[in-house]
Amino acid sequence: METRNFKRVMVWELPVRIFHWINVLAIIVLTVTGFLIANPPALLSSAEATNLHTFGIIRFIHFTAAYIFFFVMILRVYWAFNGNQFASWRAFWPFSKKNWNNFWHVLKIDIFLLNEEKRNVKNISIGHNSVATLSYLVMFFIALIQIATGFALYADMSGWWLPKLFSWVIPIFGGDFMVRTIHHISMWLFIFFSMVHIYLVFYHDYIEGRGEVSSMFGGFKFVSETRLKKAAKFHDKEIEEK
Repeated sequence: METRNFKRVMVWELPVRIFHWINVLAIIVLTVTGFLIANPPALLSSAEATNLHTFGIIRFIHFTAAYIFFFVMILRVYWAFNGNQFASWRAFWPFSKKNWNNFWHVLKIDIFLLNEEKRNVKNISIGHNSVATLSYLVMFFIALIQIATGFALYADMSGWWLPKLFSWVIPIFGGDFMVRTIHHISMWLFIFFSMVHIYLVFYHDYIEGRGEVSSMFGGFKFVSETRLKKAAKFHDKEIEEK
């Protein structure tokens, strides 16, 4: 039986973990309050109408979560140029032979649930695998659409300059209705992505047993020495080429 030695490796730095969990909370709050704003419930109360501010509070929470999501996104982009190799923008660059080979491997194993004839440690990503990086790129652009449409809808009500920067969005799409529709569809794409993301994280944790879930709390993964050496060799080669 083959014996593999594993090392405890810091993969997700503290800023990445903070950004991740703040975004999780922001997306949950935005989704719940977004549903309430799109389809307001009937609230029956014997209180004076002037004393009822429930819907105003919901909108305030939605806008606050939107600002948090927006600024965390800016900080994450900043960290893509200052973080380690797993947080770097280079890790999300899909146009390389290595990434495409890994992309088909992940589709084969994760999506079609086919077994490998011979296990190859090079196919196990230490950070994000190629399918994950591609999906994060797509979600980044969907997040930009969500931000642009959300702030555009808020621009007329806001007294701050930031939302008003997006006031040009509504005229391009011919009115509020289409912008709201795009904003709503983008929300459903986030929900779908979150479901797939959670499934795959637990799947990899169960199959590979490398601390996939706990790594987003503590930052560490358990990586075989063989995989670590190959990754370091590849990383050094990339630096030399640059």
